[in-house]
Amino acid sequence: MKISVRHNAGFFLGIILFFLVLILPFDKGPGNIARYTAACAVLMAVWWLSEAIPLAVTALLPLVLFPILKILPAKEVALSYADSNIFLFLGGFFIAFGMQRHNLHKRIALNIIRLLGTSPRKIVLGFMMATAFLSMWISNTATTMMMLPIGIAVIDHIKPYIKNNQSDNVLKREQHNIGISLMLGIAYAASIGGVGTLVGTPPNIIFAGIVKNMYPTLPEIDFVRWLGIGIPVVFIFLPITWFYLVYIGAPVAKTNIQVGKEIISDGLKALGKMKIQEIITLLIFSLTALGWIFRRNIVIGDFQITGWASLLGIEKYVNDSTVALIGALLLFIVPVNLRKKEFIMNWEWAQRVPWGILILFGGGFALAKGFESSGLDRWIGSAFTGIGHISLFLIIICVCTLLTFLTEITSNTATITMILPILGAMSVNFGLNPFLLMIPATLSASCAFMMPVATPPNAIVFGSGYITIQDMARIGFILNLAGVIIITVLMYFCAFPLLGIVLS
Repeated sequence: MKISVRHNAGFFLGIILFFLVLILPFDKGPGNIARYTAACAVLMAVWWLSEAIPLAVTALLPLVLFPILKILPAKEVALSYADSNIFLFLGGFFIAFGMQRHNLHKRIALNIIRLLGTSPRKIVLGFMMATAFLSMWISNTATTMMMLPIGIAVIDHIKPYIKNNQSDNVLKREQHNIGISLMLGIAYAASIGGVGTLVGTPPNIIFAGIVKNMYPTLPEIDFVRWLGIGIPVVFIFLPITWFYLVYIGAPVAKTNIQVGKEIISDGLKALGKMKIQEIITLLIFSLTALGWIFRRNIVIGDFQITGWASLLGIEKYVNDSTVALIGALLLFIVPVNLRKKEFIMNWEWAQRVPWGILILFGGGFALAKGFESSGLDRWIGSAFTGIGHISLFLIIICVCTLLTFLTEITSNTATITMILPILGAMSVNFGLNPFLLMIPATLSASCAFMMPVATPPNAIVFGSGYITIQDMARIGFILNLAGVIIITVLMYFCAFPLLGIVLS
């Protein structure tokens, strides 16, 4: 990694602030243990935001600092790095890599696009729907990388078909807009789709783990509960994004000619007939998804579907990570060719798991545990007493706006890890359910659309050469604001009532 002024400045600033918070007296400040925790949090926040050292390395600091400063025993800190949500994400990674190894994800994407793509506008919609669906289950970075070359091939195929009786300038602009709409559509759909499931993007898992560590009495945010939060956002935000892209942001010419169909058909022909590896992977993937959905009892009015964990009498012993790891283990156990000892997954592919992300989760969970055990969360909450009279709706808007635009220039994973404990403390001090601020913040951290550095999908499509930074900033700014409004309204009027949260 190239060292920049920002990295160097962040490194030394973090150390300076760490010692200042550690040794300077504060009037009416927190107790010593809470102050030590605050010093660690400041150091980690500055290093995360500046990326002074690798994010995962910063995440290891609690393992050293918390025991030395007597914040938490080393054994308790280490438990945070083995949180069940980390294994949920690990199992999800293995299943995602199983799909990628056998090109099942590519087959799913091409079939969705073929189903919808009969015109430039519909092709953009097809790409966005395919990307969003895949991003719910596999890395948004991997999804974007897979969709990018297909999208570029389709763009080059579409351009000659665009006819316009107006000036050459209009024709060139509409041809250019095809590239903008499709490339941005892929990037934005990858980010939006990731919020749909608990395993779709790191901020979702971080939220679930921090809530469990700081507020164990609150209801568990499992796979099914998160579906009720994330899926409505995807279903509403995705079509709005598509409409804005192809009609307003970068208007796409209307034509009845079926374009790009050959590219999609050629891609499916290259994959050939569905192989046994794909069939088994699809079956394991489907069973895992069903295992998540039907683990707990599902109550619909007077009707109840008894969960499989209840039927087996093990509902207190298993959680979503159990299901994810069962699916992952099956990939290594189910043979494709027993004589050649070939299985759906092997360790060579398993080593591609971004282990640094899992360590980052552990650091975030450890930091949240430190906030709760030291009383720092309560002290921070008391510091915000003065703004408690502001309406909840306005506070949620402010939180969504802050997270959306902050993650334009910082890692959303690091940012959400740093800020969720603070938002939880604020909520409790106001007498509110912590979910009221933590959930909107988590969703907003995945909705930064203006800058190439905001998310990996943005950076990947920017590198295609079809988009200028001015195009991305102009279109992304409007969608950032749209995301703030959509998340605020959906959470306030739909998700929170469904979760049984009383709004004041």
